Amino acid sequence: MSWYTQLVSGVLFPLHERLKHHNTVRVRRDMERTQWLTPAELEQLQLQRLREFLVDIGRHVPYYRQLFAALEIKPDQITSLSGLQQLPLMGKPEIRANSENMKAESAVGLSRFNTGGSSGEPLIFFIGSERVSHDVAAKWRATRWWNVDIGDPEIVVWGSPIELGTQDRVRQLRDRLFRTRLLPAFEMSKTKLDDFVATIRKVKPAMLFGYPSALAHIASHAEDSGVDLSGLGIRVAFVTSERLYDHQRERVERVFGCPVANGYGGRDAGFIAHQCPEGKMHITAEDIIVEIVDGDGRVLPPGESGEIVVTHMATRDFPFVRYRTGDVGVLSDSPCGCGRGLPVMQEIQGRSTDFLMAQDGTLLHGLALIYILRDLPGIASFKITQESLDLTRVEIVRGDDYVIANEQAISDVFKKRLGQAVTVEFEYCDEIKPEKSGKFRYVVSKVT
Repeated sequence: MSWYTQLVSGVLFPLHERLKHHNTVRVRRDMERTQWLTPAELEQLQLQRLREFLVDIGRHVPYYRQLFAALEIKPDQITSLSGLQQLPLMGKPEIRANSENMKAESAVGLSRFNTGGSSGEPLIFFIGSERVSHDVAAKWRATRWWNVDIGDPEIVVWGSPIELGTQDRVRQLRDRLFRTRLLPAFEMSKTKLDDFVATIRKVKPAMLFGYPSALAHIASHAEDSGVDLSGLGIRVAFVTSERLYDHQRERVERVFGCPVANGYGGRDAGFIAHQCPEGKMHITAEDIIVEIVDGDGRVLPPGESGEIVVTHMATRDFPFVRYRTGDVGVLSDSPCGCGRGLPVMQEIQGRSTDFLMAQDGTLLHGLALIYILRDLPGIASFKITQESLDLTRVEIVRGDDYVIANEQAISDVFKKRLGQAVTVEFEYCDEIKPEKSGKFRYVVSKVT
């Protein structure tokens, strides 16, 4: 660790957090101790914190005070984590309908946030300083698993208007002090990509952080341009906010010469899990309880696929309790070779909107259609949109060796997967534009 990184991580960043009334440093230190507890010890810690959390919101949050009374729930008498199942699942509609009643009466200084709404359901919610401290601490702990600390040079490729809209002078000074460089992922033109590659070569970051699609796009451009980025000393590329596909991981690792560490979370649900150097996705169990549920809301055992439901116990000011993320995943009951007792997400399969529904009701992941488009020559980029059970639209950016006969090959596969009566429409364009957030999505279903 350089002397400057030690200065930032040991002095400047702790001072920054103290001035913002965050207890991030203490939380991170606690997390670095508790990560080595056994699974049984961690479960007891979760149970203790769950009881305290539910007691607190039952006293100070009008919505939960009324809910606990109606259901005759006594939080201080919960004796196991399964007691959480006494509470109903919570989704975006319930939060929208009860937003004011979900604010703690004791809350001060709440910040207003919103999700991007790429699923068609944007959500406005509120975050207090406790939640911020715990989420930052969880990310900080995860970066240190990879020998990267706050103050090491970092390049962030991001597209959120929340981050990009706050680049005032104070923020710019802070980023300069902490050696963080933000590159906007909204536009990926050739000129912008040239600038991104040049910036990465100049900064020589210890880590990259961004959407997997954006980092893979930059990697592809560098490779096509004959620019070598593998010897810059990048230690790790953190990716989050989208499904990480195998071909993206392989390309980023090859071009940047570093491992890819996958992260899973959201602005609404928090920093849920992160990959350790052994390859397992560890849940931030000190703060977060993850359940996997089926279509009827029943909790599924490890190894079975279902919707990811999250209870974030550092959200007393605006609680997220049994919150339906809309994502699909699988829990594991196998320990990780790293020795941490933190529970493991075996697989994060994607958003519900990354899945498609065949005409006979069969649910299938978008990968079932992605492979044919990736394997055909002459397709520079693409996007699949399932408009209805009867219509799927394919946007394609053509390369030099594209042939119109590709349409028949694509249609044959789509009809085989989705149903022979499905209409497949093709649109050709100069570029596939990202979502408003800056993310690129290969598959969007308006059905699932």
